[in-house]
Amino acid sequence: MKSNNLFSLKVKWKAIVNCDKRYDGKFFYAVKTTGIFCRPSCKSKTPNYENICFFKNATEAIQQGFRPCKRCRPELFIDIYDPQQEIVAKTKFFLEKNYEERITLNNLAVNIGISPYHLSRIFKENLGSTPHKYLENIRIHKAKSLLLNTDHNIMEICFQVGYQNLSSFYKHLKKICGCSPHQFRINNKKIN
Repeated sequence: MKSNNLFSLKVKWKAIVNCDKRYDGKFFYAVKTTGIFCRPSCKSKTPNYENICFFKNATEAIQQGFRPCKRCRPELFIDIYDPQQEIVAKTKFFLEKNYEERITLNNLAVNIGISPYHLSRIFKENLGSTPHKYLENIRIHKAKSLLLNTDHNIMEICFQVGYQNLSSFYKHLKKICGCSPHQFRINNKKIN
């Protein structure tokens, strides 16, 4: 089963089974046995799980040789502007470029141009994660790279990736990697 990464397979499957209109335009699914692609809200018979594949947009499904469903007309979603996707993209870009800075939900929302509540809600609806969690993942990814590829001490790395104190850095790295920064460096340098 092929998938795009915006939503988990479980979320997509649930949307298809429930004919959930909230996911229309956010992804499309195709049925390999019929050669037809649909919106998640299509009222046609639910396909077998093993016979479906997912696409980010209708154009992608058409390029792969699937025909649009005559019932739900998914081709009408081609190139439709989605303001939520723009907000998510701007937010991700801002976080990826400024991860080393101190970023609060309020100053992030000001930079994106919407209220903190709406930013958080839209981001979570579209990515299944909060902006804060997304930022933590960026920071930990960068920290892991620095731990493995530099000889910087742990405190330097902590501040370089945007943490305000060692305690938070240790806590988040341990939560994601299961060990302290020092132990992560030792364990993974042996492997490389």
